[in-house]
Amino acid sequence: MDTQTYTAQNSDEKIVWYSISCTYLFWLLGAVYIIAPVIAWVLLLKTIKRYTFDHISYQAHLATKTWCVAMFIMLIALVVAHLDYQLGTAKLIKSSIGWAKGWALLAIFPLLGMLNIRAELIYRACCQVCKHTLILLPLFLIAWLLRLPETLYVSPTSIIGGPGPEFFSVSLYEIDPGSGLPRWRLFTPWAPALGMLGNLFTIFALQERSIKYKCYGLAGSLVMILISQSRLAIACYLFLLAYFTFWRYYKQPWLYVIASPVLLIASLFGSQIIDKIEYSILAIKAARAGSTRVREELAHIAIERWSNEAIWWGHGIVERGPHLVEYMPIGSHHTWYGLLFVKGAVGAVALAVAMLVTALSFLRHSFSLPLSRVGLAILLMLMLYTFGENLEILAYLFWPGLLVMGIALKQQSQRNINAKQNA
Repeated sequence: MDTQTYTAQNSDEKIVWYSISCTYLFWLLGAVYIIAPVIAWVLLLKTIKRYTFDHISYQAHLATKTWCVAMFIMLIALVVAHLDYQLGTAKLIKSSIGWAKGWALLAIFPLLGMLNIRAELIYRACCQVCKHTLILLPLFLIAWLLRLPETLYVSPTSIIGGPGPEFFSVSLYEIDPGSGLPRWRLFTPWAPALGMLGNLFTIFALQERSIKYKCYGLAGSLVMILISQSRLAIACYLFLLAYFTFWRYYKQPWLYVIASPVLLIASLFGSQIIDKIEYSILAIKAARAGSTRVREELAHIAIERWSNEAIWWGHGIVERGPHLVEYMPIGSHHTWYGLLFVKGAVGAVALAVAMLVTALSFLRHSFSLPLSRVGLAILLMLMLYTFGENLEILAYLFWPGLLVMGIALKQQSQRNINAKQNA
């Protein structure tokens, strides 16, 4: 398809296009962490003005409303926990700013789906990032071969505050302490996060209509996954391939003709198959035993302290773990454990409800609306990554996926409105 088709047609699309396609430029400036919250709140204020003062009506989707309520509950949990533990006004303000840069984005970007932004523009912009990755990859490899410094510099933008200097650093490569092999994180704070972005870009590349950009997207996203050396990223990639293969051929009778005997054989040898899967999981864990041990200990500490100290509202802030977990923050590497520790059962239930409502909505429309299938794929990917990452801390990276989810929900709302008008 003609690339001119996806030229930004309004100011909102221009903001989104340049925010994504210029990712590597922002990375050099140490501004990737800043861009997403800035454009989220700027576009939200523009949207409020547009729909309030210009008297434009819009009926938000139930799932979109659920995300807004759920993330507001996160803020309430944060405030209550700070008051319970008497953490002080300074920490409350700091944590509230952190909420605005993290959890709030999970509600704002789906809400921004109401704007006149095309999903195809987002697909193309992400394929551009994949193209830039392929172009720059030889430089990153050469940097490792020549043993150049792993991190060139930490951007002065770090003075604004953030989770850590790795969010503002320009890293050429890093050495895995467990295996001694190189791995890359590029414009993300750590390598597994790059694998997550690779999977998101795979979803978008599969929707790209231009063969050229589809190749850029698929090749670049696969490279991101492989150089991240993330076990979860590879598992998610295989799942996404199976997911989109099903949707491509689900109307074909031969798919069910093949599936029936396969499922029958699988049922006959179920115990052996389960054993093989368990052995495979153990082998994957053993491949990076140190990382697996730290994750398990972090989970154990988070659950124990949550259940004994702060069941409903959590502790309010992240705490540094002991030497046993290499001083990693308690509840890190896992969204649910992190939520329970910081925001308690209230926060965990809020996120679970938002995800469930959205999943049911996408499932309902997946057989008739292709964009809902894309939205469901993004949501399933996020669900899978809740068991390996903290979503709120990486929302500034996967925000294009949240925006596409919002666009898909907007399409559903418009379809429902049209159906009522024609009834």
